[in-house]
Amino acid sequence: MTNGKPLKSHLREFSRQHRAELAHACSDFADRIASLDLPIKNDAIVSFYWPMGDEADPRALAMRLAARGHVLALPVVAKQKSPLVFRRWREGDALVVHPFGMHEPAAAAPVVTPDVLLVPLLAFDARGHRLGYGGGFYDRTLASLQTKLAIGVAYAGQEVDALAAMPHDHPLDMVVTELGVRQFA
Repeated sequence: MTNGKPLKSHLREFSRQHRAELAHACSDFADRIASLDLPIKNDAIVSFYWPMGDEADPRALAMRLAARGHVLALPVVAKQKSPLVFRRWREGDALVVHPFGMHEPAAAAPVVTPDVLLVPLLAFDARGHRLGYGGGFYDRTLASLQTKLAIGVAYAGQEVDALAAMPHDHPLDMVVTELGVRQFA
């Protein structure tokens, strides 16, 4: 095993399958997390993601935050091996589908810098480490932002005992699940 890559690849595949089972079992997930109170400043710009497949769905939570006056943004993959770019998005704005399958705001939408990022994941642990998809987009993005609050969005059952953290991995500040908000030290 070199640099843990085969192990992570296996863990990613297992986590994808497990998440699919959890998504099927928790059909009211989006409504449950939308009712939670998150410790977010009133004027914060919040980035969320448009879920793909069985990803935990943050859209209802994002709409609730927008109703409270938060500016919303969606991530855009500008180029490989670079941090994500965030474009402002409002309900009803057009979305385009990126070749990776992500739904993104149109290129004409203004670029913004989020204060809070709602982050998708395959697994997380009690230290706030997350297992992503392996592209490094969120790790590069979190490293590039000066002020940010990184909140994972996951089913509670996506928690694992421990994840191996690499020096470039950026832990989450908290995770929101159908069971509540969990903050990490």
